[in-house]
Amino acid sequence: QVQLVESGGGLVQPGGSLRLSCVASININSFDAMGWYRQAPGKERELVLTASGMTRTYADSVKGRFTISRDSAKNTVYLQMNNLKLEDTAVYFCNARVYNPNLSYWGQGTQVTVSS
Repeated sequence: QVQLVESGGGLVQPGGSLRLSCVASININSFDAMGWYRQAPGKERELVLTASGMTRTYADSVKGRFTISRDSAKNTVYLQMNNLKLEDTAVYFCNARVYNPNLSYWGQGTQVTVSS
């Protein structure tokens, strides 16, 4: 069973930075894509930033502020979030996908709160 465990969330002031981590229970090179989604209270889960090979897919709201990286030796994917805004407050979920067969795995989420 594949497990994804996120960490790094917390309370940060507007303009601040956080780095989220997602550790997978298997070699992350097994996945065709990995990325991050978020869900704010009362809203649907939305894509933040995903990576598949060299392709990056960003939500417009995070372009220029968020980046994704990986450390295959640690089976870890990171989300670096800079210049955080109040509207970035949400639970952030790590996602890993295999295209064939079509499989999608989720972490349990980590809370990010941006508040002054």
